[in-house]
Amino acid sequence: MAGTWATFDYPSASWTQPSAISGNRIAGSYYESGIQHGFVYDGSNWTVLDMPGAQSTWIQDIFGNSAIGYYNTSYNNFLYDGSNWTTLSCPGVTSLVASGIYGNNIVGTYFDSLGKTHGFIYDGATWTTIDKTGATNTTLNGISGNNIVGEYADSFYVYHAFIYNKGKWTYLPNPDSPWAPCPHIVDISGSYVIGTYGGFNDGGYGLVYDGTSWTKLQMPGAMATDVGGIDGDKIVGSYMLSDHTIHGFIYTIPEPCTLIFLGLGAAIVRKRRR
Repeated sequence: MAGTWATFDYPSASWTQPSAISGNRIAGSYYESGIQHGFVYDGSNWTVLDMPGAQSTWIQDIFGNSAIGYYNTSYNNFLYDGSNWTTLSCPGVTSLVASGIYGNNIVGTYFDSLGKTHGFIYDGATWTTIDKTGATNTTLNGISGNNIVGEYADSFYVYHAFIYNKGKWTYLPNPDSPWAPCPHIVDISGSYVIGTYGGFNDGGYGLVYDGTSWTKLQMPGAMATDVGGIDGDKIVGSYMLSDHTIHGFIYTIPEPCTLIFLGLGAAIVRKRRR
């Protein structure tokens, strides 16, 4: 995929992992002196964004001045509205994962008493479950407007990727063949959906779907590439070099763009990671 790559790192950080983009603002986390911090970067200035009193902060997604993420453990989720920090807590749910934010809406996944996963959308007042009928598990990972992306497991526990819009489910074909593993779907913007195959430890790489076909997205010279978020034609994420250092990137999708799938296959990992 012949787009444009640019790299960036938080100054003095031992690794930098962008996970979201909204306009010209990029958010994610960096590791420095044994501590994980959240950040927002506008192309010139870095702002540290740490949950007050927390030992570590991970920024999961942003929209305008708002951000969601987790602190200390991946099940302590927060909403930051630009001024105030709020711990997200769904009544009757012990564990949840907030993954995407758009306007006042937050999407993610919660776990029931049997350990099964269910999708949710929270509008600041009401929590609504979104599950694929007949699915054994449903996860929601990203949102843009009324479009929500994620995966569900069927009765055979085979996973399928989807776009959900006001009760309508649109299923995404698996890259390579119908029998290939379902990629982990991360985010959506317009007609583009991004996802991943594998992780840093097994040479993972990103994927871009343009509504018709998939393409592999891998930072030149990197051992592994992980996509985090997309807005318009900009994708952010991180890559690992042979010395196991992790760096941030921003990738610009070429226009006009014909995405050609290059051949895939690997294990699936979740977006959320340290």
